[in-house]
Amino acid sequence: MAKAVRFNTVGGPEVLYLEDVDVGAPGAGQVRVRHVAVGINYADTYFRNGTYPIALPNGIGVEASGVVVEVGEGVSGYALGDRVTYTGFLNTLGAYSTERVIAAAALIKLPETIAFETAAAMTMRGLTSAYLLRRLHAFQPGDSILLHAAAGGVGLIVSQWAKLLGLTVIGTVSTPEKAGIARAHGCDHVINYSSEDVAPRVRELTGGRGVDVVFDSVGKNTFMSSLDSLRKRGLMVCVGTASGGVPPFDPVLLAMKGSLMLTRPALADFIADPAEKAALAAEVFEHVGSGRIRIGINQHYTLEQAAQAHRDLEARKTTGSSIFVI
Repeated sequence: MAKAVRFNTVGGPEVLYLEDVDVGAPGAGQVRVRHVAVGINYADTYFRNGTYPIALPNGIGVEASGVVVEVGEGVSGYALGDRVTYTGFLNTLGAYSTERVIAAAALIKLPETIAFETAAAMTMRGLTSAYLLRRLHAFQPGDSILLHAAAGGVGLIVSQWAKLLGLTVIGTVSTPEKAGIARAHGCDHVINYSSEDVAPRVRELTGGRGVDVVFDSVGKNTFMSSLDSLRKRGLMVCVGTASGGVPPFDPVLLAMKGSLMLTRPALADFIADPAEKAALAAEVFEHVGSGRIRIGINQHYTLEQAAQAHRDLEARKTTGSSIFVI
């Protein structure tokens, strides 16, 4: 019988439990997928703690890779034995499992050049990196970015990809160990925010100008320093809230700090169109398959260790990507 991690009430990591589940047969437009590896994302903690409200009880996790083992009526483009990966939001919730039924439309065919574990570690992070760098700003060689959480899963992909685009990357981290990892993956400069003030250091590194774009996945604790790190008419991209949500503010603040622009994008809106999802995925797979972008899987867990995986995430003990191995 299949197994799945579920939770009945919101709360800390201790609310997660593993149970046997009856997956059932796929219906029209659906397939059954046997998972080989499952991705662990910080966003998963938002479902668990209630930041993203959902009906309970429910499963958790939005990203996995595996093999199609049964195909429902009306499905075209997928057959038994196909290698697939997927990520999403509510439409893929329940990935922390050994197998599941899922809409075929959520799947992405996985090329032979990408291992299952690599796919589980980078489908969400890779697609996120793709839209951040390829859809939000017309980057030109020589542009500069400030990248918070530079040693995290998205950060390590963004920094490598940014160097392929000819960008100058300033990364922030919390420890000397993470600083070394960030440098090894393309960061030109690394700021340890535990001991340095970010905005003054960014100004120093950019000759007083500031960076063109900030990618801020931390939220409340870094929001103001991120704004203060931007050049006039620079772009602030709020892409996560690891330290909590950004408090309400008067938009006139953006004018006072140099006519700044601000956006809060979500991956779901960049992969809703099948053609755009396929184009972004193809670009990610090509970079990773060719070795131009390396995916670091630095933490491996079993489904039985789901609570510990969340504790490690929230304690910022992890670097790179984390996965469950089935």
